[in-house]
Amino acid sequence: MEDNNLDNLRHSCAHLLAAAVMELWPKTLRTIGPSIENGFYYDFDFEEVKISEEDFPKIEDKMHEILNSWEGFVGREVLKEEALNAYSDNDYKKELIEEFADDGQKLTFYKSGNYEDLCRGGHVENPKEALKNFKLLSVAGAYWRGSEKNKMLTRIYGTVFPSQEELDEYLKNQDEAKKRDHRKLGRELNLYLLTDEVGPGLLLLKPKGSIIRREIENLIITEQTKRGYQHVYTPHIGRKKLWETSGHWDLYRDKMYAPMKIDDEQYLVKPMNCPFHMMIYKSQPRSYRELPLRIAEIATVYRYEKPGELSGMLRVRHITQDDAHIFCRESQVVDEFIGVFDYMSFLLKVFGLNNFYLRLGLRSPKEKYLGNDEVWKRAEDEIVKAIEKKGLKYTKSEGDAAFYGPKLDVIIKDAIGREWQCGTIQVDFMLADRFGLEYINEEGKTERPVLIHRAPLGSTERFMGILIEHFAGNFPTWLNPVQVKILPISEKHLEYARSVMEKLKNENIRVEIDERSETLGAKIRDAQMEKVSYMAIVGDKEIENQSISVRARAGKDLGSQKIEDFTSNIKVEIGEKKLPQE
Repeated sequence: MEDNNLDNLRHSCAHLLAAAVMELWPKTLRTIGPSIENGFYYDFDFEEVKISEEDFPKIEDKMHEILNSWEGFVGREVLKEEALNAYSDNDYKKELIEEFADDGQKLTFYKSGNYEDLCRGGHVENPKEALKNFKLLSVAGAYWRGSEKNKMLTRIYGTVFPSQEELDEYLKNQDEAKKRDHRKLGRELNLYLLTDEVGPGLLLLKPKGSIIRREIENLIITEQTKRGYQHVYTPHIGRKKLWETSGHWDLYRDKMYAPMKIDDEQYLVKPMNCPFHMMIYKSQPRSYRELPLRIAEIATVYRYEKPGELSGMLRVRHITQDDAHIFCRESQVVDEFIGVFDYMSFLLKVFGLNNFYLRLGLRSPKEKYLGNDEVWKRAEDEIVKAIEKKGLKYTKSEGDAAFYGPKLDVIIKDAIGREWQCGTIQVDFMLADRFGLEYINEEGKTERPVLIHRAPLGSTERFMGILIEHFAGNFPTWLNPVQVKILPISEKHLEYARSVMEKLKNENIRVEIDERSETLGAKIRDAQMEKVSYMAIVGDKEIENQSISVRARAGKDLGSQKIEDFTSNIKVEIGEKKLPQE
């Protein structure tokens, strides 16, 4: 089904949900019910009534009952006064009506059966048949208009598909997604902590989670060094004037934290690394022979996310980026852009994320940006040239540009087909001019460099959350916090188990030993729950043969192995960064 038809289907089902709610709880105040990716939602003010998922069967039964009388949607245009009168007791709808009228938009009501709602339109022709395959999914709190200053509403999510088979497949994937939820697995695997005592969206990585991050960063630094990047360190705060110069203070302020006063001057915690890297470039005279200059930093920046937007590791208020700025000549932009894309593709392949598509983010006439049309067109043209030179396909998305330039986003698909926005590459003709950056060309004249901003994995925190769900916690051995768990059968085997652990540690293999007085079966089950890569069982026979009995995490018996042979094999697996086979 085409996207427009899917949107119409989902939006129509939002009407059906609202109709059922209004019959069951007539005093409820309705707000909005848009279609979203994979479904729809409707926000309600139930006032004193508390709605939970336990109410879903009752609501769904009412939806099916109502649907029998829905033959189609009939729209009519109304005057502002009539619309306001229809919703005289609903301040939410009145706010929308006033807003639409002030913008000069037509006010329309759409009716099916006995239910009518303020709506712009976009519905199915035969709701009685088209809307049969629906399911309510979850309930959550949501602030009116997304602002925590407004009242918290009740948001009911649902989905609908053209066929029962498609709905069943979607629900099956949803069940799998729940099993893979990084918040659940992060807690079970002891990877990270979020606590109100520290603050919402402020992530504490525990030792095991820190190992994963360190391995990712080690890979990044190694690969960047091969590709000619120079690494720097910059502070977490800087003078406010830096971000006024860059344009962030004017155009990105809603994502920035309030200034702090230090020595009678205003300072900001950094939302971006850009200004600091500009200053490093500017700190000495530059020649065309130095370009392209690739300055990289794995750095934490701080951005304000609204409370309702925070979600585990996926949306936090501090993000660590594999950030870099490439200073180059305009004639070098295409090749540098391709080089960044190739590096990004390499990283994603290492993690088994080969399935992705590209989205070109362009300006929206409704938003504020730096620069003029001519400069923006030059930047867009350079990106398109690079994409076409690589022979890649892409989609366009108006309004997704950075405020200083267009960007190419990489949208990856994980093991169960879900899409995640990951890395980004941006071309910028603006900041070099704003910071007065120059280089001397072959003729001894000054020119402005062009900037490429790039963050191939997005943020480390978000990427780790994606990896947890992609692998369902079954990390590749090179990435796994515990690569080997030694399981002594009884207490008398502890001494040998400890000697095995020391040998593996000396080979830089991450290893733990289970010294509890539990049965071997219990130790195996617990090790599998911890998703360690390998279990090394030791008992009388292993001591006699100076060996270990090896099991893979899924339980497959790999037999008795000499410690040296096992060590050699696992080191190859780690060194080649092999993906899990289970």
